[in-house]
Amino acid sequence: MRATLMYSAGDVRVEDVPDSTIKNPTDALVRITASCICGSDLHPFHSMTAADGPARMGHEFIGIVEEVGSAVSTLAKGDLVVSPFAISDNTCEFCRENLQTSCTHHEATFWDGIADEGAQAEAIRVPLADGTLVKLPVAPDSALMPSLLTLADVLGTGYHAAKIGGVTPGSRVTVIGDGAVGLLAVQSAKLLGAEQIVLMGRHQDRTDLGRELGATDVVAERGEEGIAEVRDLTGGHGSHVVLEAVGHMPAYEQAVGVVRPGGVISRVGVPQYADAPIGFASLFGRNVRLAGGPAPVRAYIDELMPHILSGEIEPGKVFDATTNLDGAPAGYRDMDERTSLKVLINL
Repeated sequence: MRATLMYSAGDVRVEDVPDSTIKNPTDALVRITASCICGSDLHPFHSMTAADGPARMGHEFIGIVEEVGSAVSTLAKGDLVVSPFAISDNTCEFCRENLQTSCTHHEATFWDGIADEGAQAEAIRVPLADGTLVKLPVAPDSALMPSLLTLADVLGTGYHAAKIGGVTPGSRVTVIGDGAVGLLAVQSAKLLGAEQIVLMGRHQDRTDLGRELGATDVVAERGEEGIAEVRDLTGGHGSHVVLEAVGHMPAYEQAVGVVRPGGVISRVGVPQYADAPIGFASLFGRNVRLAGGPAPVRAYIDELMPHILSGEIEPGKVFDATTNLDGAPAGYRDMDERTSLKVLINL
């Protein structure tokens, strides 16, 4: 079968690899029908060394079950399924608390923790299939495929930011970052009833989409100028909830600058830093709380799917380019150069 591999920074290839196969009784073998490139895939695209490659790529997919292990009880050949980016048994103590990214099962991990599997490929072995995979009640050729694919990561991640940040009806919210997660954090904040949603982003095509998804205001400036503008828009005090969807220190510093006393900074951009101000002058003195983490998107799929099926939300709008598997390397370059927001891979 064919799969996408990253050899080092900037070097992505589609190559023949050994076929994925059932290894354990709890596995399922899935033929992938739709996958995509994530903004988080660009971190290794910038920094991976040759010593760390080649690495199988991709953690978001929809596909059709081709085979199940003897212990799989909820899935059958022919089922159309979506997979979260984290594998879990969905039964352990943390899974029951809707924290599937902390599942205690020995096979629980993120997709990039399995060296010989990846979702930008023709097929994939899914461990803990009963707990991980979710059946989709539509046909494989449904026009809803792009939106349903966002359940694998970016919609659930944006929703997690808003949910764990405590967005409620009437909240004032600032979203930092106009990538796919930031834009779907905007949509999620609107879904949860936010009264004001300020989107901080510099790319007009993306911020225009952000307005369509629910942003009430857009601030293109960064640093102190951007902070001052957000504070002006929020009556001088700042936002109740700040959703940080970038992961770099300047974004965190902006979040500290625009959050109001007693507010929450909710981070879902994978932090590309180890140190951040949390002391009296930044968080402690203003009773600001810091929340966030890897989104347990499995916890949100059943909650969010009806909003997609009904047409209330269309998160698939974040896909602005579509390719086949051969186009994956070019898709990485396009996202890196910001000529594409998020690339959908149809197989």
